[in-house]
Amino acid sequence: MQKLAKREEQIMQVVWQLEKAFVKEIIDELPDPKPHYNTVSTIVRILEEKGFINHKSFGNTHQYFPAISKEDYQKSAVGDVLKNYFDDSYSKMVAYFAKEEKISEDELNEIIQMIKNKKQ
Repeated sequence: MQKLAKREEQIMQVVWQLEKAFVKEIIDELPDPKPHYNTVSTIVRILEEKGFINHKSFGNTHQYFPAISKEDYQKSAVGDVLKNYFDDSYSKMVAYFAKEEKISEDELNEIIQMIKNKKQ
């Protein structure tokens, strides 16, 4: 799966959140300063060309909706980070977050509990 550029991902986050949206509705959800309508429209068309979104036509306007779930993209993106930065090792990734104090002991215990529950 292709990796999205920063602005593409920002727009996809809005489309995933809204589930279906016109360009104006996407712009309304973006942080200030709001990008120009034509800019968002262009990025939306690029996302459609890449296969991330589809549309339904209403006369001259289009309502967009995700063609790829957020979960599927998330799996791919995390997999890329894991492969490129942690030698495909979940333990190295978790150790990194623990070392950088980005994950607490309670969060680690929650992860361990999830693993134990999954094995049962």
